[in-house]
Amino acid sequence: MCPSSNTLQSWDELDPPAYDIINACVQCGLCLSVCPTYLLTFKETSSPRGRIHLLKAVWEGKLDARDPILDHQMYECLDCRACEAICPSGVRYGVLVESARAQLERKHPRSLWVRALRWIVFNKLFASMALFRAFSRALWLYQRIGLSRIARSTRILDILHLADKEALLPQIPSKFFVPEDQALPPKGNKRFRVGLFAGCIMSTAFAEIDRATIRVLQHNGCEVVVPKRQGCCGALNVHSGERRSATEMMKANIQAFERLDLDYIIVNSAGCGATLKEYPHFFKDDPGWHERAKHFSSLVRDVSEFLSEVGMSGPNRAVPVRVTYQDPCHLAHAQKVYRQPRELLASIPGVELVEMQESKLCCGSAGIYNITNPEISNQLLERKLEHALATGAEVIVSANPGCMLQLQKGLRHRGLDIQVKHLVQILDQAYGD
Repeated sequence: MCPSSNTLQSWDELDPPAYDIINACVQCGLCLSVCPTYLLTFKETSSPRGRIHLLKAVWEGKLDARDPILDHQMYECLDCRACEAICPSGVRYGVLVESARAQLERKHPRSLWVRALRWIVFNKLFASMALFRAFSRALWLYQRIGLSRIARSTRILDILHLADKEALLPQIPSKFFVPEDQALPPKGNKRFRVGLFAGCIMSTAFAEIDRATIRVLQHNGCEVVVPKRQGCCGALNVHSGERRSATEMMKANIQAFERLDLDYIIVNSAGCGATLKEYPHFFKDDPGWHERAKHFSSLVRDVSEFLSEVGMSGPNRAVPVRVTYQDPCHLAHAQKVYRQPRELLASIPGVELVEMQESKLCCGSAGIYNITNPEISNQLLERKLEHALATGAEVIVSANPGCMLQLQKGLRHRGLDIQVKHLVQILDQAYGD
């Protein structure tokens, strides 16, 4: 560690942005060509290189850790990891940003309202699946009895500055997927025993995708176990600087899966998968939990990664549809899973896969970024939609709930009847249960 040299406030001792990772950056600038915020602003400070320079300036006593420009830049970043994928020095930029955000939340005075909201969301809502399901049920009721239609038609959402946020809401299903220690048998000979990470948003708003994932796995010889005591992966907490609550969620998930004698742990949300694979990092100073986290993460596979790795059983039904694939950042960049979804789609009879330009550029969702930074988020969404629509695709395929919500919002705003589907929904259709 490199201590600060004057009276400016530096990082505290609790997991500061690692100085050795900062120094690994050689300031070559290759990251500029793939950074979404730099491509929109062309400002050096809005690039990974520029942000790393700010982090280093704090270590060297040239910038106060409470400086507003640092707070702005750490949260203007989408944490999409595109820079990591192209960096010749292997700089772990995401680790730096997430550590810096945790520091900022301890150093920056937030308003009482912001602190209260963050506490409710990150320490209560995402920390309890029972509470999360209750909240999701309330949203279902809001939509079911027509309150959403009334709110839009009376323009009360515009008055409250909530219209853009409400537009991101998915259509909440009436039946959630609730993990209850299910053990679902394979179709045919058993090849693997796998656990399904059901997720918080996936098991509620996208419950049918969890069910489709199970059916696809069963068709591929998997006994699918769904442990009851699993919960949120902790990704949104990590991205928002809430490290303590995130690690408690991580411990609960490790405990839920570690005694099940599994060959793999399957996840169908790119954001969740990236965080699940990085659990060991968050316990690097806790030897006991670090080893348990390493074993847990070694089993985690995105569903497309798993099917490609073990060899997918051929689907038996043609799906005549023209599709384009949108890469979720945390699948393509953080997990380096890029080729596998395309190969799976191309293997389905009838599917015509047309590549879009800039498929790996962030769509602007980035966890809750489309709520906290709507202007940049909407610019990225429009850029993404222009490329997707140019393919003439009938369906935009992705593999992350945030991306799907973002794309659906943009298509509704344009009044376009183009579907957004998860990869496993196309595979499930091809297996034809």
